Amino acid sequence: MRRVLGAGSAKSGVHHWWLQRLTAVALVPLSVWFAVSLLALPSFAHATVAAWMGQGTTALLLMLLVVVAAWHSRLGLQVVVEDYVPRPGARTVTLVVVNFVHILLAAAGVLAVLRVALGGAA
Repeated sequence: MRRVLGAGSAKSGVHHWWLQRLTAVALVPLSVWFAVSLLALPSFAHATVAAWMGQGTTALLLMLLVVVAAWHSRLGLQVVVEDYVPRPGARTVTLVVVNFVHILLAAAGVLAVLRVALGGAA
């Protein structure tokens, strides 16, 4: 009865908490790889970076970094909105906008990596 009335724990927060921690853990090696890989490049000229992004493993890891970072950010902002937006209607609208923006950013990031990796960027 408490779950129906919203007076008790529905145990749904544990899943969200774990996802946030898993994405954080995934971001650590991806971020370290990204920083080390960029610093290992001989120059930051467009042609050099585009050739680096054109490698299959690099493109895959970059897309993974973009998606995991967007997912982690969305999870974090969801908690902030749920905690600090008091009105239910405004909270719902804000969460929809946050989700939409994060999906758009992740899709744009993946598309950008694919365009460069496949030689479509000039």
